[in-house]
Amino acid sequence: MTTTTSATAGATGVPGTPAPGVSKANQEYNSELFMKLLVTQLSNQDPSSPMDSSQMVAQTAQLASMEQLTSLNKTTTGNYQAQMQSTATSMLGKSVSWTDSNGTAQTGKVASIAFSSTGTPQLTVGSSTIALTAVTGVTAP
Repeated sequence: MTTTTSATAGATGVPGTPAPGVSKANQEYNSELFMKLLVTQLSNQDPSSPMDSSQMVAQTAQLASMEQLTSLNKTTTGNYQAQMQSTATSMLGKSVSWTDSNGTAQTGKVASIAFSSTGTPQLTVGSSTIALTAVTGVTAP
C-alpha cells in the first residue's frame, strides 16, 4: 500500500500522523514498522501516565487487520491480472471491435497479445496495438 502522503508516526507515535520529511511513497505499513512505532511510543511515554493496555490491544488488532487487508489486496490484484490475461488469450484469432483515438470504430482480427507484469494486456490487430480495456466487442471467426 503506497501513496504520497505521510505514513510515519508524528509526535504522538500514532501511525498515519504526519512526521516531517518522511514520505509514505518510501514506506510500507508492515509489522516491523508497527513494532518500531510501538517501541518508540512506549519508550517516550510519561511514566506517571502509562499507555492503557486496552489501547495496546487495539493497536495490535489494527495491525492484524491491516496485514490481512494488505494480503487480500495482493490476492485480488493477482486474480484481476490473471483474469485479464485469460480474457485476452481467449481473443486470439477472433475479430474485435474498438474505437480508435480519433473516435472511429475499428474492427480486426487479433494476431497476438503482449503481457506486462503491471499493465493491461495489449492486443495486436493488423498494424494497431490496442489495450484489452479498449475492446468494445468480440466476434468468433
